[in-house]
Amino acid sequence: MPETGGNPMSSQKWVRSSLRHLSNGMKGNGHPASPMTVRRLLKKMDYSLRVNAKRLAGSQHPDRNDQFGHIESLKRVFLQAGWPVISVDAKKKELIGNFKNAGRNWCQEAEAVNDHDFESDAIGKAVPYGIYDLNHNWGYVYVGQSADTSQFAVDSIANWWQTIGSPLFPHTPRLLILCDGGGSNGWRSRLWKLQLQEQLADKLGMEITVCHYPTGASKWNPIEHRLFGPISINWAAKPLRSFESMTALIANTTTITGLQVRAFLTEQVYQKGLKVPDETMQALNLERHSICPNWNYTIHSRTFPNLC
Repeated sequence: MPETGGNPMSSQKWVRSSLRHLSNGMKGNGHPASPMTVRRLLKKMDYSLRVNAKRLAGSQHPDRNDQFGHIESLKRVFLQAGWPVISVDAKKKELIGNFKNAGRNWCQEAEAVNDHDFESDAIGKAVPYGIYDLNHNWGYVYVGQSADTSQFAVDSIANWWQTIGSPLFPHTPRLLILCDGGGSNGWRSRLWKLQLQEQLADKLGMEITVCHYPTGASKWNPIEHRLFGPISINWAAKPLRSFESMTALIANTTTITGLQVRAFLTEQVYQKGLKVPDETMQALNLERHSICPNWNYTIHSRTFPNLC
């Protein structure tokens, strides 16, 4: 049986057997060679160990390109005017305790961690919600100890604005929020829109414009590669043994492009499963855009109607 396979329509080839099986086969044919020798021979023929590469795009939403164009257009307008543009998302939940953290780190001896990642052994579960300021290349992460809800998401944005955003952007009339299409800040979430209305638009008298990235396109959300990526690299192979140590690792994240990160620990408990009735949704001062109206909308203040 041939030991190599491939696609006749391309130059893609692969080896069917392991190094040890190839070594035994060569020995049976009168060409003894150790597995390491077989490895070197394969590398000379441009073979190497590889994982599957996610390169083929699946089915795409017909409005995908229109949405990307709309987002870029709004970003350009806001940034040129000096108005705030933030990219938000919840990072993967993390078990807090003496558990293995993915990645490798330069050290003389590996840190000893639990041999199993049982949730029952964890101190708790961290919910990091990130805010990336595109205007200044600054990142902010609010580490929750409860549930990843829309209320937690908007609370994080409101806290950021009150303590950091407002001094950076005094007297700004509007805010642009870029976010994924699902999760606590998803386009289907009624609670997300209600919280934006009550906590931001009504309290601050600002126009809150929201643009959601299409399904399957979250990797294009700036926060993913400009904030969450560097954070994962910074804490690689470092066990997250406490909420405080996790927060410190996030805050110590930097990049050669000048990224600055601040992290805050949130102790408030959030309730999951809250429902928003139809009459409450109808009372929102929400204006949908003509382009992809489900993904793009502006929430106007009800407290300061002269700004609408």
